[in-house]
Amino acid sequence: MTRLAFLGTPQMAVPSLRALVDAGHEVALVVTRADTRRGRGGEVTPSPVKAAALELGLPVAHAVDGVIAADVDLGVVVAFGQLIRPHVLDAVPMVNSHFSLLPRWRGAAPVERALLAGDTETGVCLMQVEEGLDTGAIYDTVRVPIGPRDTADQLRAALVAAGTEQLVRCLASPLPVPTPQMGEALYAAKITPEELRIDWSRPAVEIDRVVRLGGAWTTFRGKRVKVLWCELDDSADPLASPVPGLRVVRVQPEGKGPMSLADFTRGARPQPGERFE
Repeated sequence: MTRLAFLGTPQMAVPSLRALVDAGHEVALVVTRADTRRGRGGEVTPSPVKAAALELGLPVAHAVDGVIAADVDLGVVVAFGQLIRPHVLDAVPMVNSHFSLLPRWRGAAPVERALLAGDTETGVCLMQVEEGLDTGAIYDTVRVPIGPRDTADQLRAALVAAGTEQLVRCLASPLPVPTPQMGEALYAAKITPEELRIDWSRPAVEIDRVVRLGGAWTTFRGKRVKVLWCELDDSADPLASPVPGLRVVRVQPEGKGPMSLADFTRGARPQPGERFE
């Protein structure tokens, strides 16, 4: 089996790390972000990948250059969140498990951008890592449908499962010659807090996509209200105004727990003409 370095940080990268170990690969080094301080007490917290690596008894480093001295055959990158400098790539070949159908949605937020754009399909590309941002040639592609009511969390879970299977399958034998990316490149910039603020003048289908990302919000009487779930009104034209076309189902007012819109309305007692802003 291959002697690997694994580079990743969030929880979504953990299944791939565990699967590679289970498949018999020797993971000589795990590289992840440095521990962070969280909460009022400033407790130091490792990344999910570091926590999993320590549980598995794997050595951990926070500097990418550590890969060079690790004497590995290949680096595997899954949601690492950092660009890898050319001198490292010159020393160690690397593959990246990227959650989109490249070259569509290169960059940091491919799952979210695919959902916002109304894409009906996405996937996982196992690609060659090079200096450019997600520009490398493709070894293997797995396609994943996007359901009409999928949330970002649900879609991400499906992609993690598909990408983990793909990684184990592809590394079970020598990698094929990769194929250059073809088609129009689109970039998936990080989602900003302002993009998650609901614009009630937009069509119902667009507002629904924002809500399904998670973190959508609006205001009522000057206070922030999270919109946790909504439904499209099948009896109305889905491209019509969000007033007839969208029904808010569940919200979370500032400083309170999640509740139904009916409970929120009973508590807030909106006056005639008052609405979310």
